[in-house]
Amino acid sequence: MLIKDLVVGPIGANCIILGCEATRQAAVIDPGDDADRILKALADEHLTVTAIINTHGHFDHVGANKRLKEATGADILIHEADAGMLQELSVTAMAFGLQAENSPPADRFIADGDTITFGEKSLTVLHTPGHTPGGITLYCKEDNVAFAGDTLFYGSIGRTDLPGGNYATLISSIKNQLFSLPDATVIYTGHGPKTSIGTEKQYNPFLK
Repeated sequence: MLIKDLVVGPIGANCIILGCEATRQAAVIDPGDDADRILKALADEHLTVTAIINTHGHFDHVGANKRLKEATGADILIHEADAGMLQELSVTAMAFGLQAENSPPADRFIADGDTITFGEKSLTVLHTPGHTPGGITLYCKEDNVAFAGDTLFYGSIGRTDLPGGNYATLISSIKNQLFSLPDATVIYTGHGPKTSIGTEKQYNPFLK
């Protein structure tokens, strides 16, 4: 599987492009900003987007939904618990002194256990609330890689002081959902460097 990680927007969110090398179909995870850069990266790899997947509804992860959908026609996928945030992006971004376009509504709600397919590749949805009520992680068993949004970071965890956040829920999501994955699973995070399940089990101070 082709994996391309772009750091986008003023808050430095990780937008992940996943490509099926056999079919050139792709999924874009968390297009938070810089739509032109994302579209150029897709064009450079000759990829056709079939799904725009939001790990949660915060503006720095979904701010380019509108531009990307207009350019590609791909479906927007998000957990139903975060779907309402998509129409509030301009207001929430303003609270941080930033700007964002409201997203079109979701084309499809995704829930724990669902499968998202692009070309010959598939992702399993793990519901990992705590940072937001509808936070999800996407796991590809074949490649032993997961995309955790703002649930888990290298040596840290997602913040829980924003509306809808809950510390105990987040810790439970990580220990019960993510830590059930193999230790060698590579974790792409919503901000900062990637890590692994084994590394976070051993060293993350929030999860001892």
